[in-house]
Amino acid sequence: MRLLLIRHGQTPSNVDGLLDTARPGPGLTELGERQAAEIPDALKHEAIDGIYVSVLRRTLITATPLIVDRGFDPVELPGIHEIEAGDLEMRHDHEAYRIYLETAFAWGMGDLDRRMPGATDGHEFFRRFDESIASVTGNNAVVFSHGAAIRVWVAGRAINVPPSFAGEHDIQNTGVVELDGSLESGFTLLSWQGTPVGGSDLSDDTAEDPTGETLDEARAAD
Repeated sequence: MRLLLIRHGQTPSNVDGLLDTARPGPGLTELGERQAAEIPDALKHEAIDGIYVSVLRRTLITATPLIVDRGFDPVELPGIHEIEAGDLEMRHDHEAYRIYLETAFAWGMGDLDRRMPGATDGHEFFRRFDESIASVTGNNAVVFSHGAAIRVWVAGRAINVPPSFAGEHDIQNTGVVELDGSLESGFTLLSWQGTPVGGSDLSDDTAEDPTGETLDEARAAD
């Protein structure tokens, strides 16, 4: 199975640097809408058998231009939402960013017992994400998910790069991660496009975006 994991478009919380992970979550900024509008053209040569979104509304809004273009009914997956911030929810300070990312990427490195303050541990995260991916059908799926969730899941499931890879590479809004494989045999990381699908012109370098930055960036800013 080939997966295109696409991070949602920019939200107001991404601009303000908020750890905003609760349901239903914010919509998109004007820039986020433009990022989403570029997705159909960026994927025009891609075979797609299904389009999947999370329970957080920003993924459905991001997916809508592609849904309209391809004529698919989106499928909501219950387990691909963002990593819950728990006690760090809606914080926007660098200490919170560091704790959040260090905890999440510890899961990607195999420390599944570590718990996000006031929230879940790595066992629970991988269980929910894996169960949702197991329900995906067809050979080519587009899955709209979230920055930290995509990166940590790839860290734990890609077999051809070290687990540290995902923590060392950022992913901006509508960045695309391409994998091929299965849960049984593991996934091969084929490409990591950290920038928006429409190119660097749709990046926002002024936004504080903790779930998309590298682990080193979060530590350096603390």
